[in-house]
Amino acid sequence: MATLLLRLAAPLQSWGSDSKFETRKTNREPTKSGVLGLVAAALGLRRDDEEGLARLSRLHFGVRVDREGDLLVDYHTAKNPLPKEVKEYRQKGQKPPAPYVTHRHYLCDAVFLAGLESADRVWLATLEEALRHPVYPPFLGRRSCPPTQPFCLGIREVGLMEALRLEPRLVKPRNGEGDPLRLVIDAAPGEPGVPVRDLPLSFSPLHRRFGFRPAREAFIPAPPPPEPETAHNPLAEL
Repeated sequence: MATLLLRLAAPLQSWGSDSKFETRKTNREPTKSGVLGLVAAALGLRRDDEEGLARLSRLHFGVRVDREGDLLVDYHTAKNPLPKEVKEYRQKGQKPPAPYVTHRHYLCDAVFLAGLESADRVWLATLEEALRHPVYPPFLGRRSCPPTQPFCLGIREVGLMEALRLEPRLVKPRNGEGDPLRLVIDAAPGEPGVPVRDLPLSFSPLHRRFGFRPAREAFIPAPPPPEPETAHNPLAEL
């Protein structure tokens, strides 16, 4: 087995599994459907490519929460009438249409380590190449949430649980953040798990479909934090 690791970090991210209508919620951690959608976009898959999506869905998925993040609720309006349109409505004695209001939930400053496990290392290498050179740019749940770097951490030659356990902590703990770290991982056959409606079957805008997957929560001792950087090069990213 081998595991492809992703660092999911950004000022804002949102991973909704039951968002409906005016309230767009987020889970406490990345969803499998959201991460596979990100990978499918990097590969350039069509939204109605159910065969390609089914192959991705067979990957064993897990996420380690290195920083939980804080909840932000954004009061969002759309379809606001222009002042000229408001004036025209009032001249006709009509009431201007009200803007469409939504409440969108985000996680602020959260950091996650996500893993995708497969026995086919060549397939994982294809996914890694796509994530490093994506057809469509990645985003963390919504298009307004691009990831910070480093994003794709590469392939580890161990299983998913071992990869999540051994990878150094992605951020230094803040005050109040202690040990252990929380995991949410696909339950293996025979393991106890909670059914979660988070298995993507089709991303078609005409009929999105999701199935259930068994997931379980676990806790592991926090690995050591990253080594401090002693050298600073302000031009390194140029």
